[in-house]
Amino acid sequence: MGITATGRAAAADRPNIVLIMADDMGYSDIGCYGSEIQTPVLDGLAANGLRFTQFYNTSRCCPTRASLLTGLYSHQAGIGLMTGDRDYDAYRGDLNRTCVTIAETLQPAGYRNYMSGKWHVTRHTGPKADKSNWPLQRGFDRFYGTITGAGSFYDPATLCRGNTYVTPENDPEYKPDEFYYTDAISDNAARYVADHFRNDTDEPFFLYVAYTSAHWPMHAPESDIAKYKGLYDEGYEPMRKARYRSAIEKGVLSDKWAMSPGTVDWEKFPHKEWDIRCMEVYAAMVDRMDQGVGRIIDQLKQANALDNTIVVYLQDNGGCAEGYGRADNSDKRDRFDFKPFGPDDLQTKIWPPMQTRDGRWVRTGPKTMPGAEDTFVAYGIGWANASNTPFRGYKHDGYEGGISTPFIVHWPAGIANKHRGRVANDPLHLIDLMPTFIEAAGAKYPATRAGQKIQPMEGVSLIPTLSGNPIARNTPIGFEHHGNLALRDGRWKIVSAYRRDQPTKWELYDMQIDRTELTDLSNQHPDRLKTMVAQWQAWADRVGVQPWPFKSKRSNQ
Repeated sequence: MGITATGRAAAADRPNIVLIMADDMGYSDIGCYGSEIQTPVLDGLAANGLRFTQFYNTSRCCPTRASLLTGLYSHQAGIGLMTGDRDYDAYRGDLNRTCVTIAETLQPAGYRNYMSGKWHVTRHTGPKADKSNWPLQRGFDRFYGTITGAGSFYDPATLCRGNTYVTPENDPEYKPDEFYYTDAISDNAARYVADHFRNDTDEPFFLYVAYTSAHWPMHAPESDIAKYKGLYDEGYEPMRKARYRSAIEKGVLSDKWAMSPGTVDWEKFPHKEWDIRCMEVYAAMVDRMDQGVGRIIDQLKQANALDNTIVVYLQDNGGCAEGYGRADNSDKRDRFDFKPFGPDDLQTKIWPPMQTRDGRWVRTGPKTMPGAEDTFVAYGIGWANASNTPFRGYKHDGYEGGISTPFIVHWPAGIANKHRGRVANDPLHLIDLMPTFIEAAGAKYPATRAGQKIQPMEGVSLIPTLSGNPIARNTPIGFEHHGNLALRDGRWKIVSAYRRDQPTKWELYDMQIDRTELTDLSNQHPDRLKTMVAQWQAWADRVGVQPWPFKSKRSNQ
C-alpha cells in the first residue's frame, strides 16, 4: 500500500488518480446501487473496492464542479449559483484566484494532469473569451471537452481541444465513424492514459473524466436503446419498488427507511409510449457511459497500472426533474430557415431552437421519440423520481434526492483485501476529495499561489475509511443552492426548500432512522433545530451565502 506511517505517499508508490463524474443521475441509477441498467464496469469496481452510501454533492452541476475541483464549498470558489456574475464574490460564476484546483495542487508533486469532458466553471466561454479559467490555465496539461454544460451529444456546443474550439468534423485528432459525445469523452480519456504510459512512465497522472451523460437531451445510439426495449412498459412505480428492494439487498439502503411517495400517476399520464422511450434512452446513455469507463480501465490494465490507481466514481447532482424539451415546438418550425453547417461552423445553441449539422430542425415534445440527433427531450419528473429511489427531491434541492450520489473508490494497493466490497456509511462531501488526493499523492496544499493567498481546504481526508476507520470531521456539512438550504451534522439534518414569497421553514430529520426525510421532527426537538439553524447561518456567513432571490446590486438581477 502506498501510505507510509506518516500518512504521506512514498515517492515510488504515488498512485495515479482517475476521477470520473456523471451528470444528472440519481442515487439508484447504477447497478451496484439498485438499478436494472447494465453497468458491469462500475459494478466491478465497486465489488473490488468500496461503496459509500452518504456522499454528498451540491445538487447542481456548476457548484459541484467548483467544489470538487477546489476542496472548498462552491461559494468560496466563486460559483455559489451558476456561471453568471451576480456581483457577489461567492456568485461570480468563475473560479476565483483564492482557490487552487486539484490539478494545480498535484502538479508540483510531479503529476501530469489530463481532463476529458465537461468543464462548466467559468462564465468566459466564447472562442475569443478570456481563457484564464479554462483547464489548461488551471493546472491541466491536456484537455478535450466542452467549456459549458448541456447540449447535443451529436454536436456539442463549446467543444474544445486544449484552448481551441473544434467541431466533430474538423477535429484533426479524433475522427470516429459516428460522433457521440459520451464516446468522445471516453476515447480521449483512454488515449490520454495510453499516451501517458508511452511517454511519461516515470510520473503519475491525474485524470478527470467529466461525462455529460445522462443529462438532457435524451440522446443515445439505437443499438444501446434496443437493450432496454420493453423494460419500462409498466411505468414508474414497478421500477421504483424493484430498485428499492435491490438497493436494500445490495446494502446501500436500510430497510428502516420507507420509500418516498411517487410524484406522477402513471395510469393518468397521457403519453405513455413517449415516456417509456425516454427512459429507454436514458438507460442507454448510462449503459454507454459504463462501456466507455471500461475502455479507460482497459488502458490501465494494459499498462499493469490498475492496482495503484485510485479510481473514483460519483455524480454531480440527483435525478433531474427539469422539463426542457418536453413541450411540443412544432408550431415554431416555420420561423427558422436553417442551413447545413460547414466543417468549421460551430454549434452555438445549447438547447432549442437549434439545428443538426446537416440543417435539420431539432424537435421537442410528446410527438418526438427521443434518441436521434434531431430530437431534444428530457426524461421528466416521473423518471427522475425513480432515479432518486428511495429519496424525495431532485436536482436543485437540499433533500437527499438532490444531493446524494453513489460514490465508489477502487484502489487495490490502498484497500486491503478484507475491506474490498465493503459498504461504508460515513457522511462525506466533495470537499473531502482534495485532502484525500493530496494525502495519497504526497502533495502539499499551498498557502499561496502566484502571490495570492489561498483559502485553506474545508474537507477531511477519506484515507482512514479505506481501512474501515471513521473520519475525524469536526464541523457540519453545509448546503445552499437557489435558496434551498441544508446542514448535515452527524445523524441529524436540517433542510429548507425555497418557497417563493414565503419565509424560510426549517425541517429536522434523524438520518439514522429516516433518511428518506418523511417525518419532520422540528416540533419534537426545537432546541436541536435552533442550534442547527444557528450552525447553518454561521456556515453561510463564513462562505458568502446570499439570501435568494438576491438583493440586486444591478437592475438586471
